[in-house]
Amino acid sequence: MSEFDVIIVGAGPAGLLAAGRAAELGGKVLILEKMRLPSRKLLLTGKGRCNITNNAEISECIKHIFPNGRFLRPAFSNYFSNDIIELLNRYGVDTILSRGGRYFPASDKSADVLNALLKWIDELSIEIRCGHRAEKLIIENNIIKGLQANGRVYETKKIILATGGKSYPATGSNGEGYELVRRLGHTIIKPMPALVPLETEGGVAQKLQGLNLKNVKAAVWVNNKKIAEEFGEMLFTHFGLSGPIILTLSRTVVMALQQKNKVEISIDLKPALDETKLDNRLLRDLNEHGKKQIGNVFSFWLPASMIPVFIELLEIDPEKKCHQVSANERRQIRYLLKNLCFKVSHYRSFKEAIITAGGVSIKEISPKTMESKLIKGLYFAGEMMDLDAETGGYNLQIAFSTGWLAGNSCMRNQ
Repeated sequence: MSEFDVIIVGAGPAGLLAAGRAAELGGKVLILEKMRLPSRKLLLTGKGRCNITNNAEISECIKHIFPNGRFLRPAFSNYFSNDIIELLNRYGVDTILSRGGRYFPASDKSADVLNALLKWIDELSIEIRCGHRAEKLIIENNIIKGLQANGRVYETKKIILATGGKSYPATGSNGEGYELVRRLGHTIIKPMPALVPLETEGGVAQKLQGLNLKNVKAAVWVNNKKIAEEFGEMLFTHFGLSGPIILTLSRTVVMALQQKNKVEISIDLKPALDETKLDNRLLRDLNEHGKKQIGNVFSFWLPASMIPVFIELLEIDPEKKCHQVSANERRQIRYLLKNLCFKVSHYRSFKEAIITAGGVSIKEISPKTMESKLIKGLYFAGEMMDLDAETGGYNLQIAFSTGWLAGNSCMRNQ
């Protein structure tokens, strides 16, 4: 007889939700976690604040997920944002709704979210064995019979893999789960860093490092053709570009770079003004301050740290009087305000990627149960599947929903 009805590999958010739901349905559940402590990556989410989920409707949420958000409709229909918030509330975590429909714990501490989930797991008498690495899955005639971890064989008819992707490998998600199922015939879509900062050529970004811009528009140009854009907040770093809108655009950039395309990002610093309105604004300011030096008047248009960089790019004399600025120089200023351009040379590694794109092909997973279409009794949950989303709480919701559905399905499908 099997000692456990279900064994879950991975004690991240997907694994914890899978374990909790299976135990609620009467299953004897074991979680195997290779790290010394459970769910280390959850503690890092939202810069330690934990963006739990989003208040978007299912149909809207699906639009923010790649490569096929519709795959998640059954999972979201069974367990969604209101459900995880209710669970956390039950265990003492109050939540607040922030801009963009994002839910955070009121304490702004991701540890509170993890502690609530662990309290739930403990009340359900679920054992977590840390320091246990799954080495291979045991199957007969394409049916799960158990697994081997730390040299020991565990018999079970149900296994849920929730091993994560390859991002933040120091937390344990280093892609080992892919190899477990690749050996069994599952297709692994090439993993790529997603929600990842970008490296740029030249020294402009470096000169602006630490500067955070709000209400700007960033556009991705691949081989001189605009293919994506985002409005919001971004950050300059010592290597290039980061911040919310850059991370959202990074999926498109990474794919284009891997295909050896030329990739550029242009920043529109004045997206609220079209060319004509911006020109009128520049002309008005230059006329009103005709006797002032142009270097001083730039403060009307730009943050202080950007001014010397702009003056250098424009090759304009900062001591030139405003009434001496030519129409051509004004046109160049206007162009740069709308098109501050960076050539993207590379992207940062999995160590800095928030999530992983790619993973186990969802064509080989049942969306209604999260069970493998190839191996009976094998289920998937969370980031190890070929599903990734934009920032905003969507990725954690994928983990919660697919984990819950996998746990539910493995006990219902007896």
